Amino acid sequence: MSAVSKNTGNFVETEVDDELILMRISDGDFFSLEGTARAVWAAIDGVRDRSQIVGFLAAEFEAPAEAIAPDAHAFLDELAAAGLVSG
Repeated sequence: MSAVSKNTGNFVETEVDDELILMRISDGDFFSLEGTARAVWAAIDGVRDRSQIVGFLAAEFEAPAEAIAPDAHAFLDELAAAGLVSG
């Protein structure tokens, strides 16, 4: 699998309290990331592939990777469909 990387030219981000706000530059759509979604976003470092991101989250939240994988993959798919990440 290839590494998941942020498409940095497609968004801007800012932190507000415990929330991370992303704005897609192409159309001004906003994405609010909190909790687990924010942890997934933070794990996207351009080095880890999807399975490594799931492993990182499993360790971070002390949960089985099998339990985390479906939601993590679905969220990564959403980010990819929005043009915010590749991989």
